[in-house]
Amino acid sequence: MALGTALDQLHVSFVRPGARVPARARPGDAGYDLCAAESFSLWPGERVTAPTGVAIALPPGVAGLVIPRSGLAAQHGISLVNGPGLIDPNYRGEIRVVLVNLGDARFEAAAGDRIAQLLLVPFVTPDACVVEVLPPSGDDRGENGFGSSGR
Repeated sequence: MALGTALDQLHVSFVRPGARVPARARPGDAGYDLCAAESFSLWPGERVTAPTGVAIALPPGVAGLVIPRSGLAAQHGISLVNGPGLIDPNYRGEIRVVLVNLGDARFEAAAGDRIAQLLLVPFVTPDACVVEVLPPSGDDRGENGFGSSGR
């Protein structure tokens, strides 16, 4: 797949009134801001599935990752329950964001507020093949792989 030609445009459809087109805040930004289609509030420890009012069409070989906004996380403790959320290329429904308040105060969001980001990523899907022994990686960590690189 020639990624440059496959994604010259991101096709977006509105599925709710007042929805906003996912947009990058600055040229060169990787993530598209996703906005809430409805207002909501979150008490500490609560979660909400917030509608964005938009659906997108991704081409084959491209997935959408819904990721938290660093400003909301740092300032209010707002994160994604299933972060990142995965949008498969064959999904055409509304993008919804499952948010959680990990902070210590109530969080209020108005319709139109930026609540998450959408990152488009290419992916590969080879067939899984069971083998007796994995090929070497060229790394010397051996059996101490997970968590072995220290702090």
